[in-house]
Amino acid sequence: MLRTFTTNDWLMLIGFTVVVFAGPWTLQPFGAAYPDLLQKFAIFGIFAIGFNILFGLTGYLSFGHAAFIGIGSYATVWSFKLFTMNVIPALALSIILAGVFALLIGYVSLRRSGIYFSILTLAFAQMSYNLAYSVLTPITNGETGLQVRAIRDSAETSLRDGDIRIIDQAFGLTETGVPITNLFGIPMSGYTGFYFCAVVLVICFFIAMCITKSNFGMMLKAIKSNQSRLNYTGIHTRPYLIAAFVISGMYAGLAGSLLAITDPIAGAERMQWTASGEVVLMTILGGVGTLIGPVLGAGLIKYAEQKVSSWNEGILHQALSFLPDGMEDFVVGIASLFVGEGWHLTLGLLFMIIVIFLPGGLMEGARRIAALFRRGGNSETTVGSVGEAMGERG
Repeated sequence: MLRTFTTNDWLMLIGFTVVVFAGPWTLQPFGAAYPDLLQKFAIFGIFAIGFNILFGLTGYLSFGHAAFIGIGSYATVWSFKLFTMNVIPALALSIILAGVFALLIGYVSLRRSGIYFSILTLAFAQMSYNLAYSVLTPITNGETGLQVRAIRDSAETSLRDGDIRIIDQAFGLTETGVPITNLFGIPMSGYTGFYFCAVVLVICFFIAMCITKSNFGMMLKAIKSNQSRLNYTGIHTRPYLIAAFVISGMYAGLAGSLLAITDPIAGAERMQWTASGEVVLMTILGGVGTLIGPVLGAGLIKYAEQKVSSWNEGILHQALSFLPDGMEDFVVGIASLFVGEGWHLTLGLLFMIIVIFLPGGLMEGARRIAALFRRGGNSETTVGSVGEAMGERG
């Protein structure tokens, strides 16, 4: 599989890795270099990469991927409560469970295509949300959410109120204060937690590259291009679609696990339909079918969510203080509708602009800019060549 990688592919992987790990320095001028936001960039980048394997390569649009985020989060917290605060078993359990649920949901949903497939996935996601919120409260703890607790002193204490951590107790590991997730003793918080998420992001990006370059990835692209023609030639496409759906669900489960690792709590709100719609926006804003685009889209949306939602009229007045008083009040009054609680209006406008002027997302914009530079360089080369030819003739 690696034989299909070109020099540009390796350069892209190396460049992506450098940019991700340099985030704490390069994002400092934008006020986005603190650990919590960096962790979200990496985690939702993984979520978007996995979603793009399904939507970008096959063209099948799912509105239910938030269900796998929730499954991954709940599986992770239960792993912490039952076994150990080490993140490795939690990651493995969340990926496996998310894959199993994705197989079940995909097996049913992929009997249909187009809008019917999207509606089926949305229905499954809402069913999962309602089950987690009200029906399966002994497992999910309902609206309160499932949290990591101290090791219980008595067997009479409910597992929701006290943990047992069999593996930690077997190895004689003690804990003081609030339990903290760890990687063989290394706490998964702060910048350490970000770098762990960054390593996982780079690995997921590399796997997505391998899938895209493989024969399997080419088959997924062929399905997107003309599934009916493949069926007429005798190729059964459903197994490929189910495999893509399962892989995509496992990516989402991994993202949900990392959310619970960096913040050891699992709640039903992570399974709402709005979370499924958010990853669709991330992928479209960045560039459907591209490798880097979904990560850019995830970073843009999470940055807007964190920053634009925190702006208020005081910050706007300070930023626009150079305007005359009357104009300043007028502009602030208009702009205040798009910040704070109204930050979704800003996101909506941004989405409209991208869809109208850059249908291929941010990556299309990058390609257009690169084409302009290449065109300018070619023009200079052409002019120079003509001048040299005229000089030789003279």
